[in-house]
Amino acid sequence: MNLNETYNWYSQLIKPTWAPPAWLFGPVWTLLYVIIFVTLGIVLYKVRRKEYPVSVLTPFALNLIFNFAFTPIQFGLRNNLLGALDVLLVLGTLVWLLGSLWPHNRNLVYLNLPYLAWVTFATVLQLTITFLNL
Repeated sequence: MNLNETYNWYSQLIKPTWAPPAWLFGPVWTLLYVIIFVTLGIVLYKVRRKEYPVSVLTPFALNLIFNFAFTPIQFGLRNNLLGALDVLLVLGTLVWLLGSLWPHNRNLVYLNLPYLAWVTFATVLQLTITFLNL
């Protein structure tokens, strides 16, 4: 994936006026990945100690798979429609994950509210970009 070509492709897409500047995504995702991996560490520890059921790992694993797949799909394949589908899966598995954590550790759910807010925003943004570029 040539970064210059990818940047040129993305910069030529029609985007809504409320789309954030490209430079903002790196710092936001850096912070969110810290939150995600702190949460994952705690969940793995609690599952290992049998304090949480193993089943909470399913939405977590799927969320990470869909999350990591977004960049290769959106920017590698340059496919807005598949990117939209993927980000919907990220949002869906995140809601599932937070729902499965709620009975065990509400503080972890609260910790992940910025992740939920950003993914919700990113979903609306991706769906809008997809629609604008049909």
